[in-house]
Amino acid sequence: MQKQRDDFLSSLCWQGVEEGVYPGAAAAVAFRSKSTWKKVVASCGYTRTDGKGTRVDNTTFFDLASLTKPLCTVLCYLHMAGTKQVDLTTSVMDIPCCQDFPSWWRQIRLVDLLSHSSGLPAYREYYKDFFPTQNRASKHKLLSLIKKEGLEYPTGSKCLYSDLGYILLGFILEELSGLSLDAFFRTVISAPLHLDKDLVFMPVATVHLDTEIIAATEYCPWRQRLLVGEVHDEHAWLMGGVAGHAGLFGKVEALGALCMLLVDIWHQRAEHPKLDGNIVRAALAYTTDAGVWALGFDRPSLGYSSSGNYFSATSVGHLGYAGTSFWLDLEQEKVVILLSNRVHPSRENKKIQQFRPYFHNRIMQELL
Repeated sequence: MQKQRDDFLSSLCWQGVEEGVYPGAAAAVAFRSKSTWKKVVASCGYTRTDGKGTRVDNTTFFDLASLTKPLCTVLCYLHMAGTKQVDLTTSVMDIPCCQDFPSWWRQIRLVDLLSHSSGLPAYREYYKDFFPTQNRASKHKLLSLIKKEGLEYPTGSKCLYSDLGYILLGFILEELSGLSLDAFFRTVISAPLHLDKDLVFMPVATVHLDTEIIAATEYCPWRQRLLVGEVHDEHAWLMGGVAGHAGLFGKVEALGALCMLLVDIWHQRAEHPKLDGNIVRAALAYTTDAGVWALGFDRPSLGYSSSGNYFSATSVGHLGYAGTSFWLDLEQEKVVILLSNRVHPSRENKKIQQFRPYFHNRIMQELL
């Protein structure tokens, strides 16, 4: 049975390579059976397409892109809430680094930023006004640009997925904790789980790893080079590779371990050493009239979802622009992770938009 599962997931992953969805990928599926987790992991393709790549395997690092938001930034805030270092209903303007913001910011609370209901725009191409060089001034200039934004809708009236809100959340977390975001994440989230070597930020000025074990992303026209071990997101790159909205890299099995733990916390079977289980469960169950978002975690969209047709309505997950995703069916106790470098060599390849729901449907139909 296990071999059949392994062969099925491997074949499905390779289908993505053959159809030009991505050059390489790693996937993990987990489900509860007889009180234990059963796991299936597969990989396919190559880290890059120019003849210099290596075969993707379970040790390959992928740029997790926006998976940084729920798995790093949100979990760090949940730690701070659980240890009484912050109240998530606090107004942004009550944070020292935001006290010079325009007065209309007072209505925006941390929880509004975390749930994508602040009123901030989804995205701005700020980076086009910067030279592709990094310095402290660039990081603070980004903060000043966000500060000057106006609201696109009344705070709390709807959900609009916003990179800008999570960039700001990263600034605020560093202000409140006194640590860089990568150091704080390592201290309170990844290291207690012994995942600090497998879920990492890669500050641009630091060579962390052999690039042969990192999946390449785009040939970036702004930076004028192929990106390997540098965060794909331009704004995260300007901030040194460490930001609240993007910057985390990871291996598929490490991501699987964290996702399975979240399901176990939901069912009160396990705890994270640095997280209050009640607060984690409240974050995953968070609902408002504004939209489907939990606290930093997406839910399946009505009618059409990247998770396909079989995940429960209360499932949570997230997508990453570089070609990554995870979905957790909390009710059915199922985890599906797909890590790919679909933006290599160009972000213009959008085949993953059709492949993702197909991938999840096939897994739920045949494997789970």
